[in-house]
Amino acid sequence: MTARLYRYTRLLLIVLLACAQAACALFQPRDPVTVSVIGIEPLPGQELELRMAVKMRVQNPNEAPIDYDGIALNLEVNGQPLAAGVSDQQGHIGRYGEAVVVVPVSITAFAFLRQAYGLGQLDSLQGLPYKLRGKLAGGALGTVRFTDEGQLDLPKGAYR
Repeated sequence: MTARLYRYTRLLLIVLLACAQAACALFQPRDPVTVSVIGIEPLPGQELELRMAVKMRVQNPNEAPIDYDGIALNLEVNGQPLAAGVSDQQGHIGRYGEAVVVVPVSITAFAFLRQAYGLGQLDSLQGLPYKLRGKLAGGALGTVRFTDEGQLDLPKGAYR
């Protein structure tokens, strides 16, 4: 009886060690993806809503590919929320690869008015800070979050 218990205990320890090793492989540190906004195009809106398609280049600087099944993003300009969007598109970004992803976003009339009021208080529309936050959904352990920050420089003839 003791020999049998010893064998089962030993087998259980081996299985636990194998599971722990596999779990460590899942939690390897991952470098953050690089996201750059490369274009914004207008889309048809409804009533008091503006719609745009945000084009982003997503670069994966990791050994493991990224498979995603859904995208969400939020855009802030000048410290205020401006646009939000989601897409149920699926995709694959290979290891050390890149892809162009297009996400439709909405701007409510209230967010637009808030931005217009805030911009009216500024001396110049050059160097407006923006922050883009989002995620590529990939399940419980596969979701990849990203951020992009920078400054918007509008052409001189685009305002006032």
